[in-house]
Amino acid sequence: MIEKIGRYILIVAACSLILGMTVGCGSKEEKAATAKPVIAPGPAETAAAPAAVPAAVQEAAPAAAVPAVKPAVPDKKAAAAGIAVEVDGVKMTKAQLNTEMQKKLAMLKGQIPADKLEQAKAEIRKGLVDDFVLRTLLSREVAAKKMTASDKEIASVMEEMKSQLPAGMTMDELIKKNKIDVAKMRDDIGMNIKINKLIEKAAGTTIKITDKETTDFYEKNKDKFTKPETVHARHILVSKVPEDTEKSLTEKKAKAEDLRKKLLGGADFADLAAKNSDCPSKQAGGDLGTFARGQMVKPFEDAAFSQEKNAIGPVVVTDFGFHIIQVLDHQASQVVKLDADTKKRINDYLEGEKRKSAFDGMVKGLKAAANIVVYGK
Repeated sequence: MIEKIGRYILIVAACSLILGMTVGCGSKEEKAATAKPVIAPGPAETAAAPAAVPAAVQEAAPAAAVPAVKPAVPDKKAAAAGIAVEVDGVKMTKAQLNTEMQKKLAMLKGQIPADKLEQAKAEIRKGLVDDFVLRTLLSREVAAKKMTASDKEIASVMEEMKSQLPAGMTMDELIKKNKIDVAKMRDDIGMNIKINKLIEKAAGTTIKITDKETTDFYEKNKDKFTKPETVHARHILVSKVPEDTEKSLTEKKAKAEDLRKKLLGGADFADLAAKNSDCPSKQAGGDLGTFARGQMVKPFEDAAFSQEKNAIGPVVVTDFGFHIIQVLDHQASQVVKLDADTKKRINDYLEGEKRKSAFDGMVKGLKAAANIVVYGK
């Protein structure tokens, strides 16, 4: 999925590749993420392909959709000439469309189930047709309004793209691996910058959010601006394995109970974890960091969220093994204050909504004024 890169509509393949990459993590008990507020409205700063609206605010700020292109009654002459779609006389041939389809399918090779292939082809075809129509209309409007993009603006976007790369990867490596046409990528970025300026023009002025709009949004959605209840805990794990017998499980439980007695007797938790725990967290003295409900297996979660702070809890059994847990901190759920960071996130989100609304309105007008014909399915 395309996420944000500055303020520009980046429909460049390279951007999708860069921003679509994610890093996996280990098991729930080996790594816990720091809890964040439920609502985190990131800016829907891409207009043609806006970033996903957080689930927590979907009802509060619904987004309008760009009108789709509907197939027209087939024209026999055009169909015979091999035309797939035309916009005010600008044509895309079936051959060109098929070539683009093959490229898309090649990128998705092995990811589409056989029984979904025909459906996927139809969706890809529709997407390519819609994209051609949109690009054609916007290119013409950019030229008519004499929008420009400087080398400095393009370079700025390129630098931000580099900052979004996964650790250890360079732009040159990404370009080579994915056979990206750099010249075309720069042209597309330039076009996207011009389109962004069109959006600003369509909105009437530079898009800004007033303090009242920010405060109103916060007050109307305060129930969604919450930090969940969290616990900071560490543990020692005596792990189970599939080959365990009743005897070995009894011995492992006894080992865990013995470790717990040592802790109750004053043994250093971090030192004991480093020497005895079977969890990778032993390298950090058994520290699992801060986590919210739903991030750990249920027996572990129930124990951690019910224990007194700093107490050495009873041995807890999970599918992973036998755990001795110590809670280092316990924070109750709380409403996030309307501080500078929260205001910025709300402003970014609302700005994105205004930008998208302006873009949708502009595209709707351009489509209404154009002669768009799609041949075939």
